[in-house]
Amino acid sequence: MEELTKNRFEKLEKIKSSGQNPYPLKTKRTDTISQVLDNFSYFSRIKKEIVLAGRIRSLRIHGGLTFFHFEDGSAKVQCLLRKDKLGEKGYQFFLENFDLGDFVEIRGTLMKTKTGEKTIEAADFRMLAKSLLPLPEKWHGLKDIEERFRKRYLDLIFNKEVKNRFEIRSKIIKEIRNFLDKEGFIEVETPILQPLYGGAKARPFKTHLNALDMDLYLRIAPELYLKRILIGGFEKIYEIGKCFRNEGVDKHHNPDFTIMELYWAYADYKDLMKLVESLFLKLMTKIFKKKKIKYQGQEIKFKTPWQRIEFFDLLKKYAGINYEEINREEIFKKAEGMRLLISESASKVEIADEIFKKNCRPRIIQPTFIIHHPAGFQPLAKSLEDNPQKLANFQLIISGVELINAFSELNDPLEQRKRFEEQEKLYQSGFEEAQRSDEEFLEALAYGMPPAAGLGLGVDRLVMLLTNSSTLREVIFFPTMRPKWE
Repeated sequence: MEELTKNRFEKLEKIKSSGQNPYPLKTKRTDTISQVLDNFSYFSRIKKEIVLAGRIRSLRIHGGLTFFHFEDGSAKVQCLLRKDKLGEKGYQFFLENFDLGDFVEIRGTLMKTKTGEKTIEAADFRMLAKSLLPLPEKWHGLKDIEERFRKRYLDLIFNKEVKNRFEIRSKIIKEIRNFLDKEGFIEVETPILQPLYGGAKARPFKTHLNALDMDLYLRIAPELYLKRILIGGFEKIYEIGKCFRNEGVDKHHNPDFTIMELYWAYADYKDLMKLVESLFLKLMTKIFKKKKIKYQGQEIKFKTPWQRIEFFDLLKKYAGINYEEINREEIFKKAEGMRLLISESASKVEIADEIFKKNCRPRIIQPTFIIHHPAGFQPLAKSLEDNPQKLANFQLIISGVELINAFSELNDPLEQRKRFEEQEKLYQSGFEEAQRSDEEFLEALAYGMPPAAGLGLGVDRLVMLLTNSSTLREVIFFPTMRPKWE
């Protein structure tokens, strides 16, 4: 590798010595490769001279003829260099100084070879970017999966299915926006740096703003700021952006992740379930042209309506726990018996949720709304009017993965203050993921917030599901990883 790199540096100097810039400011490209291939008959018939650009991916030398394939972001095409057309000097200059991985500009006309391959015959060429490190001869993704994520740029070069996955990710986000825009929602932005984190149960990342000499937190959720916008008079809003949680890394979690949160005034959680069903159907038909997918060997069907199941019923069915008849000490012992790591300060609700995650959630394969979690599970959610011990909420579970958390929003400022105070006690007792009491939000809420429903959708998890990826790392360009040198 050291010798190969040294050789490329020497070629770089030769290019400079010839009076050429190996990293020119601009290319004269006239078309993308895909445009040329799509209109090949027209271009080849009129013999119009075109200029293409891209990275050299293969190279074959046959005396006075050299063939190589090069690609841009749209497609790949073959190039033919003829010594008798370019001249001895020019042809030799290419052979001596151009390598696999280099970005080149080719001016020429289109033709087909004897084998029928679509080809551009070069009348001239130019270096656009000299590659100083040789591309690996083989890129073993499965054998060195950590290296794939660390060097995603190589992963994208060698694995077309990886590039395709990220193209689908972009389409999914685009269609989410299109759907919500057509439904009358307005996209907004809220602070990522916040003086007090809130809106979810998670440990934050902390930083310091020197200019004002104050501590700030990377947001764990945009919820409390989005609700301020509801209070200000907007009725249908959403935000797609990054959130940050100082938590473990596994196939369903990354410390920074993309979320879509929306809030809908004068709606409730039942309205949101219908909206979610419509959103998924739109994504499936618009992007995938079907209403079912394969995920990790399982067939997932998105035909509506989706099943609605009570949290209490699932806990009883799969964990043998009657939540309403068990106390905190008893459920804690059951969790210990299941070898779950539960904080000593965790509440009964938190313990039940951990048991649910282990025993119930993995069994849910088809799109299912888990409704009516126990009161206390979501400090920002309303309870049912006919049963205050249950929340007006749901989680969307597909193939054992939680994709959406949603509920009718609590807009009673006195009840919200009471719940924040309860959470603050949990925090002071050592439960780091408890929500903090936000006085500025409580003041805003006291001015009046309309009845509303809101949801949070994990965009990375959605893309993971719809692209049949086994881990979030496959759908995040640069997932968080331990430095290689540690």
